[in-house]
Amino acid sequence: MLRACFSCLFVAIVSLSAMAADGDPKQKVEAIASEYAASFNKQDGAGIAALFAAGGIHVNPAGPRSDIAEFYQGAFKAGFDHEEITVDQAWPLGSDMALAIGAYRLAGKNQNGAPIETGGIWTATYVTEGGKLKIRLLSAMPKPPPPK
Repeated sequence: MLRACFSCLFVAIVSLSAMAADGDPKQKVEAIASEYAASFNKQDGAGIAALFAAGGIHVNPAGPRSDIAEFYQGAFKAGFDHEEITVDQAWPLGSDMALAIGAYRLAGKNQNGAPIETGGIWTATYVTEGGKLKIRLLSAMPKPPPPK
C-alpha cells in the first residue's frame, strides 16, 4: 500500500513538468470552476453538464450520479440559485489529466422564501477530451455541522 502511494506521488511529481509546459493546472481548473459557477447562477444544468467528460460522474453523500443536468435541476427546484467555488490546489497527472480540490458554497431561498445555504469541499479529476480539459469525476461533500 505504501509503495502504491509513493508511486502515485512519483507520477504526480514527474507530471508537473508536462502540465507546466501546457499551462498552470490551477488556472485551467479555475477557468472551469468559473464556467461552472456561471452556469449554476444562470440555473443552466445543461451548461454544467457540458463541462463534464463523456461518462462523467458527480458523487455526493447520496451517491454517484451521471445525470448531471437533471441532478442540478433538482438543486434549482429546491431553491438554490447561487454558487461560489474556490480552487485551493491543482496538480497535473500526466500531460492530459489533473486533480484539484477546493470549496463551494450554495445559497438561495426555499419554497417558503427562507434563506438556505450549504457549503463544503470538493475534489475533481479532469481529463482532456476534444482538446479541452473536462471533469471526469467530481465529489462534493458538505461540511458537517459544528459540534455541540
